[in-house]
Amino acid sequence: MAAHVEHLRTLAAVVDGGTFEAAAAALHITPSAVSQRIKALEEQSGRVLVQRSKPVEPTEAGRVLLRLARQLTLLEAEAAAELAGDDGAAGTPLPLVVNADSLATWVLPALARLDGVAYELSIDDQEHTLDRLRDGTALAAIGSDPEPVQGCTSRPLGSMVYRAAASPAFVERWCPDGWTAEAAARAPMLVFDRKDALQDRYLDAVAPGARPPRHFIPASTQFVEAAVHGLGWGMLPDLQADALVASGALVVLDDAHTAEVPLYWHQWTLRSAALDAVAAAIGEEARRVLRPTASPARDRARPRSDRRSRA
Repeated sequence: MAAHVEHLRTLAAVVDGGTFEAAAAALHITPSAVSQRIKALEEQSGRVLVQRSKPVEPTEAGRVLLRLARQLTLLEAEAAAELAGDDGAAGTPLPLVVNADSLATWVLPALARLDGVAYELSIDDQEHTLDRLRDGTALAAIGSDPEPVQGCTSRPLGSMVYRAAASPAFVERWCPDGWTAEAAARAPMLVFDRKDALQDRYLDAVAPGARPPRHFIPASTQFVEAAVHGLGWGMLPDLQADALVASGALVVLDDAHTAEVPLYWHQWTLRSAALDAVAAAIGEEARRVLRPTASPARDRARPRSDRRSRA
């Protein structure tokens, strides 16, 4: 099918705005015109593209065309910028999704090196960031799955290392005789959100079956602050915790059981100067601060076929 560009742009506006009315306001047209464009696109594709819910959600077919809409928007902006003699497409933010700990530690310095590129950053757990590529809401992602999404490439970045840590006051209260399986089973722990499995995986290794009280702290910086204040113990990345351990604000509870989370850069197989520049900056910073992955996978690409595929 040869979808009309304005119809694709309208689909993206509907999904981004959550309602036909919000899309109409963003596009400076009437809600009726939005409805007519979506209907025409559905008739052309022979599929229902959005669920008329609040907020509007794309169907599986809608996600396919939403990805196309994102790519066309970026390419249009880059072409316009090139014709105007600009270096990039700063007026069109690149939608990227990253895990919270990477964003709090090393990703922003990488992005700050680039001029003429705008970003629309989203946060998700490193095991779920690829969902944003699948549903068309992102053009690139940092995640822990080495397998590329259909139509994307995957490149290893390195690993973030996590250790169980807590404040000295927490240690004095909950494990004055040492960090044992018994202490781990009853001491309150910190969890980023309900997708965060780092702490439970650690407990499976040192205190199988333990399910201590837990505090949900869904922000990377505040997660570390909660540990410093003694609210609980948590698996903290060395990139955030090392300075606090050196200052005495935190104590490493267990140096024998660390969690190494490999990270990968995923992006759509799209010829985009801005996207390629971001990938290069991310790769350069990752090589500088991350631990080399033990057995790095070769760059992988998944063709557009019927193959499926916090931290």
